[in-house]
Amino acid sequence: MKRTAALVGATGGAGTTRLCLETAAVLSHVGRDVAILDAAFATQGLARHVPGRIDTDITALLTDEDSLADALLEHPVPTSGRLSLCPAYAPFERLARAKTATAAEAFERLVERTADEFDHVLIDAPPVAANQAVAAVHAADTVTLVAPASRLGADAVQGMRGRLADLGTDADTVLANRANGEHPLEDAVPIPTSDETAVEDVPASAPELDASFSPAIVAAVETVFDVSLDVEFPEERFLDIDPEEYLPDDYLPESLRS
Repeated sequence: MKRTAALVGATGGAGTTRLCLETAAVLSHVGRDVAILDAAFATQGLARHVPGRIDTDITALLTDEDSLADALLEHPVPTSGRLSLCPAYAPFERLARAKTATAAEAFERLVERTADEFDHVLIDAPPVAANQAVAAVHAADTVTLVAPASRLGADAVQGMRGRLADLGTDADTVLANRANGEHPLEDAVPIPTSDETAVEDVPASAPELDASFSPAIVAAVETVFDVSLDVEFPEERFLDIDPEEYLPDDYLPESLRS
């Protein structure tokens, strides 16, 4: 069983953050304690899925040696396992310091430290072009490329494999995101589109259990981490969350505000 995984976007906008959340939610659902570390400093997308204030973020851990416990934020979903997020949410000056070679070494140590406390660690990584992304692929037990299920995505996977080869590593798995039929990404795990995952303003870590999306996420988890999960698919949601119960009113999109 592999315990740490870097999910790396083969292109920008591939949906890596969302798939990190979905993957972590499935593992948490079956009782595993899971943490997501944010290496996508430019977009800071994981921070949008944190309800509440972020006082200590991952860049503070890499530059100021703050406590990991202070930076871990619990995701408000009712699962039997623990689901913690460590997002990037910092001013430009600290983001710049968190991209240095010294900070990259700290990132690798952070992955090891987090793995001591959790069953699984996921790293939300951008296309490999900065020190923290290089650190992510070196520190993880396994590397997964996330790409859109298109010719552009297939080309991006080839290019990213070349970049990983330059770093002395390779991708073990490819996830073809938004694959709603035949696609050019050979030997990839297809992840179909789900209406549930289209609502970016609501931090729901898993979709309604249906006949296509949720089983695909389970298959992806089993492939990425080399595990076998005993997951049943009832008609109700297995991660049913009311965003109004957890989030301040001004966090919600206009259509959900009371």
